Amino acid sequence: MSYIISKEKVHSYMKDHGIKTQKELAEQLGISKSQLSTILSPNYNPIKSNAMKLCETLNVRLEDITEQLSFDLNLQESTNEPRSEEAAQSNDQFIEIRHVKPKQKYTVLELFAGAGGLALGLEEAGFETIGLIEFDKFACQTLRTNRPNWKVIHEDIEVITEKGLENYLDLPEVGELDLLSGGYPCQAFSYAGKKRGLQDARGTLFYHYAKILEQLKPKMFLAENVKGLVNHDQGKTLKTMLDVFENIGYKVKWKVLRALDYDVAQKRERIVIIGVRNDIVYQNQEIDYLFPKPYGYELVLKDILKDVPESPGSKYPDSKKQVLELVPPGGYWRDLPEDIAKEYMGKSYYSGGGRTGMARRLSWDEPSLTLTCSPAQKQTERCHPDETRPFTVREYARIQSFPDEWIFDCSVNNAYKQIGNAVPVNMANAIGKSIIHVLNKLF
Repeated sequence: MSYIISKEKVHSYMKDHGIKTQKELAEQLGISKSQLSTILSPNYNPIKSNAMKLCETLNVRLEDITEQLSFDLNLQESTNEPRSEEAAQSNDQFIEIRHVKPKQKYTVLELFAGAGGLALGLEEAGFETIGLIEFDKFACQTLRTNRPNWKVIHEDIEVITEKGLENYLDLPEVGELDLLSGGYPCQAFSYAGKKRGLQDARGTLFYHYAKILEQLKPKMFLAENVKGLVNHDQGKTLKTMLDVFENIGYKVKWKVLRALDYDVAQKRERIVIIGVRNDIVYQNQEIDYLFPKPYGYELVLKDILKDVPESPGSKYPDSKKQVLELVPPGGYWRDLPEDIAKEYMGKSYYSGGGRTGMARRLSWDEPSLTLTCSPAQKQTERCHPDETRPFTVREYARIQSFPDEWIFDCSVNNAYKQIGNAVPVNMANAIGKSIIHVLNKLF
């Protein structure tokens, strides 16, 4: 079995990114047009090639632009269905959720809560938060400022699992919590692949998420993480997580979702892992979790950055500002005069040239690139479309779909960090409604 690059799929993504010709795409990749033609040739195997650069430039996965070629080797087809793997992107894997309303208040406990993007989205979907655990004191301040009624626990989760969660919260009976949610950091496992169950995850923050899941046995769980988890440690990290979840007693599904599909003007992707407790699945034949169906339209910056309240923000040093003044909306370092580009980029200018994030000015007619924890990093620039400055704190928050009323009770730099690390609120809302769609079937 081998792969080829699908020209039709590549051209579709080129259109999404405003890339009009293969010559322009080749320039962004930092290769010649003839090299790009070779990549797109039906005789070319992309797995060990510049094709990965192509995926980075178009912000897609390899699977999005490849087609599989099957060869008849007289082998018997396996009857074992893939377990806990990302479902195919077909309509029967999604559910329209915009009409979903909770039949009752559903409870959620959140771990690694951050500044509340996920918690707020779940609240808007219809969940009642019984507690949030977060180690960052400034993020805890933000949570308490905006929701004084939330039970916010400022503590290291390792300490909590060691002392016992029951010493921090009034816990529901085992099995009664509706949802455990959280986005634990992506870390490799020392014993990955040795099939020791939960012990494979020792020494990671995921281990503590799984321990609390095992203790509370909620009806469902939601775990979200960076898209890079899919291929982290050659896929071993994700496989170990899925094995642990199944061993604890859950039917698991996962998928990489785009925030852009759920009322978020940002090219942000996250892996979403959803589990339904096995006994619920066995007792209810109609229970089958489906991911939220994309809304069918995409927002751009001009849709969401109207009448933004004034707020503080970072500033560029004069030297950087003079360079970015030369970049048009939607442009990047290739729009600079060559001598200025060379000076600005330094050694990066000679190392392939495909870094479209450098000296990048966004356009009103496009969504934002994924927000980072700092608005003015050289490799991942996100300059305002008209003014030569980074986005302000409130503009940053709008792009992450936080309401203007959500206050970040901290320094400007810490606010950028909290917002950049958050799950977009509207995306969390959509995921929450897809979970409520399942919980509603239990009543």
